[in-house]
Amino acid sequence: MNGSAISISNIEAHVAPKEKRKGKLKDDTAWAWGMLLPNVVGFFLFMLVPVVATFVLSFMKYDMLTKPKFVGLGNYITMFSDPIVWEVTKNTALYTILTVPVGMCISLLLAVMLDQKIAFRRFYRAAFFLPSITSMVVVAIVWQWIYNPEFGIMNYFLSLFGIQGPKWLLDSRTSLVSLAIVGIWKSAGYNMIIFLSGLQGISTSYYEAAKLDGAGLWQQFRYITLPLLKPTTFFIFVMAVISSFQVFDQVMLMTEGGPGRSSSVLVHYLYQNAFQYFKLGYACAIAYLLFFIIMGITIFNMRMEKNMRDNY
Repeated sequence: MNGSAISISNIEAHVAPKEKRKGKLKDDTAWAWGMLLPNVVGFFLFMLVPVVATFVLSFMKYDMLTKPKFVGLGNYITMFSDPIVWEVTKNTALYTILTVPVGMCISLLLAVMLDQKIAFRRFYRAAFFLPSITSMVVVAIVWQWIYNPEFGIMNYFLSLFGIQGPKWLLDSRTSLVSLAIVGIWKSAGYNMIIFLSGLQGISTSYYEAAKLDGAGLWQQFRYITLPLLKPTTFFIFVMAVISSFQVFDQVMLMTEGGPGRSSSVLVHYLYQNAFQYFKLGYACAIAYLLFFIIMGITIFNMRMEKNMRDNY
């Protein structure tokens, strides 16, 4: 009897902690779902549902005033035969080509300079980062004044060298370039901070060893900094490409896509179809064109990065 009582008590002693652990695990799971619930609900309401609704509406003719009418692939057929779509897609690609490489080079240069031990380093970092958190409305007003052909500071500066400044935002030949300059200026500080974090993750022992071997500053930058910054550079490149293909606010605020269609981009044309022409179904088709362009570019970049990493 004593032996059986002891064995039962031993079993209970082993079972009780397991039951407690299960109960604690259930409580932790409930707390975890409770904390995640707002994000999960937000994801479904503000991301998943709009994505599905946009996909469905891309097959509809819908003007927000009458009942949607199913047109099948009609919107997509119209889109691929629409010359304006190709024009704004070309403008978007050109804007990306103008802003991404130049902007990344400037951001990297700033990061390398401000990673050195110089006076007022924190002030300069904050000053260069400030435009990236400034409202686009404020930025647009300031740069419209800078670009003003009559009393703007840009043409005044060029006049000091005897150069006749162009009508920056009012000329179809310079409007997109003008917007690209603003885009570079606004994003340079944000990318600079990311490059700085990558630079500070590189051990100083690499540079010390390179100095002992007689490597100069350029050799250190080329053979140490650039290779070790590849993950950071790839991240910034992908995010910059996605951001440039989604540019809208500065176009709408500074040029409204003009003169003509010289500075109109995909998102601007999408907005016009949805909220000015009330062709919501057609706008949804354009949105999916933009989605597949960005997805294709991202997949291509990821494969390129993987191949470079495998070959390194």
